[in-house]
Amino acid sequence: MNIVRFLRRPEYLVTLCVLVFAAGGMSFAINYFKLYLNKLPIYPQDGRQVRAIPAESASWVRVGADQRMPPEVEEVLGTLNYVSRTYTRRQTPAGQEPLFINFHAAYYTGMIDTVPHVPDRCMVGAGLQLDKVIGDIPIPLDTSNWMPNEDVPEHLRGRIYRARTGEQHTDLPNQRINLPRDAQGLKLRVMRFTGESRRPIYAGYFFIANGGWVAGANDVRLLAFDLKATYAYYMKIEFQSQSVNSAEELAAVAGEFLTEYFAEIMRCVPDWVEVEAGRYPPESTRAAGQT
Repeated sequence: MNIVRFLRRPEYLVTLCVLVFAAGGMSFAINYFKLYLNKLPIYPQDGRQVRAIPAESASWVRVGADQRMPPEVEEVLGTLNYVSRTYTRRQTPAGQEPLFINFHAAYYTGMIDTVPHVPDRCMVGAGLQLDKVIGDIPIPLDTSNWMPNEDVPEHLRGRIYRARTGEQHTDLPNQRINLPRDAQGLKLRVMRFTGESRRPIYAGYFFIANGGWVAGANDVRLLAFDLKATYAYYMKIEFQSQSVNSAEELAAVAGEFLTEYFAEIMRCVPDWVEVEAGRYPPESTRAAGQT
């Protein structure tokens, strides 16, 4: 069939017209609404890596050295910008056993193809049994040192708070750092695992992405890939412990930890208030498509 005879057939001509108009309409919509289908990588203002999160704070101290994964595991993880370490409280109350918590953070940016490396996938792959997915547990945070950021657009008023870095154990003492939107409602997705040990392992995680947060791995892409955002990033924050006896206790311990470490964690992601205001990244790097 030659092209002329093909185009004379109404059904093919109509289909062709629909496809042409659809393509044109999509292009118009992308340009008109300023949608970005390709996401650029973005990093914190000083390029800070997550391993720069302090090894100790007023109440917490690292146990041993940071854990580095074998190359094949790092390949599955999908990033080299991560930290895995064990913390314990500096002081153990009389009559109680020492508490240990494993803290893990990993940073991803740009066209993120990696499926989030979360406990309900990787721990089962490591031979543990997923006993129960408990759900999204509120993290009790001490917000007494938070301050609302008033220098934000109207739609962010009352949603962005600033936490302060510590007085010691940091290279930036007593500085206010923007937290994710609506950080007061932070939740931890918690599950329980069993293995050879008599005590179960409780593990929980949440994600910080493009200035917000979500608890679920399936939700992080929707947050990071806002069609109106030029850039995309997310950071997974994970806690694990055999020292706790319930999901609520794990969330409470995570809250204690974040009370002192939240500002330091947020130093390892871009300040999204600055990004949305167009003040970061610098115009020269935006023009080059780099950060």
